[in-house]
Amino acid sequence: MPWDPFRALSDEQRRLLNAYQAMLLDFNRRINLVSRDADAEAVRMHCLHCLFLTHRRFLPGAVVVDWGTGGGLPAVPLAIACPDIQVVAVDKVGKKVQTLRAMIRRLGLANIRVWHGPAEALAEDTHAECTYSVSRATAPLRDLWGWHDRIARPFADPMAADTWRPGVICLKGGDLTDEIASIAGEADIERIELADMDPRPWFRDKAMLACTART
Repeated sequence: MPWDPFRALSDEQRRLLNAYQAMLLDFNRRINLVSRDADAEAVRMHCLHCLFLTHRRFLPGAVVVDWGTGGGLPAVPLAIACPDIQVVAVDKVGKKVQTLRAMIRRLGLANIRVWHGPAEALAEDTHAECTYSVSRATAPLRDLWGWHDRIARPFADPMAADTWRPGVICLKGGDLTDEIASIAGEADIERIELADMDPRPWFRDKAMLACTART
């Protein structure tokens, strides 16, 4: 039986996620937030994909930065599923930022904010900090690791087995050999095949990479 992150959601969280999916589908007809031909089932699968990040817990109070959020994937599903974290959704495209802010207002989510600008600018902000970085097929792993490393908070070990160690957790697909090699000298990298958790064809060749600094 496929692992189903929807089962762990409360009725209110399901309501919020359904409302977000409906808005994402509606706005996508005017602004390219996901693929133009995406229907309701495709949008649901995009959100399910993002919720694989909840396979383990995030530390309570953690700041989670989504680099290149677009229409809020994975930022919004994470904020809904994990109300005890703070999510920062980063994007440089003004129309996407305005649309995402409108959706967040309508959903009434208090644990997510949108940062408008290039990822490099946030990474160079001396006041910025994060516990985790997440991404869904938006940037090379080398870039994600560099941005995260510049603003990463220190953290205490050891972590519980069901909790992500602070670092970069990203959703990617295809041949990741070169990307993994690009940071192999700096980070410990765990690769989790999504097809092992959900055998449906949609998840074939998709993986989660959990990257943590070597101590």
